[in-house]
Amino acid sequence: MAPWLIGFFIWTLGPMLFAAWLAFTSWELLTPIRWVGTANFAHLLGDDLFVKSLYNTAYFTFIAVPLQLVAALLVALALNLKRRGVYVYRAAIYIPTITPYVVSVILWVWIFNPDFGLVNALFRLVGLPPQLWLLDPQLVKPVFIFWSLWAIGNQMVIFLAGLQGVPESLLEAAMIDGATAWHRLRQITLPMISPVIFFNLVIGIIGSFQVFTTAYLATNGGPNNASLFYVLYLYQNAFQFLRMGYASALAWILFAIILVFTLLQFRMADRWVYYEGTSRE
Repeated sequence: MAPWLIGFFIWTLGPMLFAAWLAFTSWELLTPIRWVGTANFAHLLGDDLFVKSLYNTAYFTFIAVPLQLVAALLVALALNLKRRGVYVYRAAIYIPTITPYVVSVILWVWIFNPDFGLVNALFRLVGLPPQLWLLDPQLVKPVFIFWSLWAIGNQMVIFLAGLQGVPESLLEAAMIDGATAWHRLRQITLPMISPVIFFNLVIGIIGSFQVFTTAYLATNGGPNNASLFYVLYLYQNAFQFLRMGYASALAWILFAIILVFTLLQFRMADRWVYYEGTSRE
């Protein structure tokens, strides 16, 4: 265990503790570190960009994550059917998740380009007015949410594994008793894969709070900070404005937010997550 422990203390725990200390200091890399106490956290209360980035991230999280879960589950249900060529479709859905982010962003920026993009070309073809998309503060976040559905392959694979673990005997018995496909899905399949749904939900929320690459490459937070997500704002403070102390405070606030959401999900899991072999009173 020594190599892992050494790596953990040097590359994980050490930087975390250093960032925790930096959160109470003022440091611009080229200047001496100066202790400021809770000034960085007090400044957050009056930072409009902090509030804006938090709102943008929450907007993305509470819309994108449920859509991703539903889309991934529906795709997994379809690909769980025993049909000819299903493995080809599974691979096609999964490939976008291993495509480099830069390549994906370039592709989607072209698709939503207001001048020569594919989406506006289709709009003109059916007589609809073209949109500014990434240049429109009202549309840029919905576009990012739509983008997120491009990479549901990981969730789809996990759902697929869960679906294949549902006992066929239960489904066959329900079918013999006259249960419809909807009732089999609602009363048997979903409860049996509820741990998988819970896992994807937790991982999805954690990931949604850390949106960075697509926003940084596509819009850099624009237009008018409409796509300024939390981690992007943290990055700007750390590596553009060189406010390492303030960026560390932002990082620990993000850690606290993700921790609270994760604990709440585990707290509520007992109400709807079913584990085989456990009983509820």
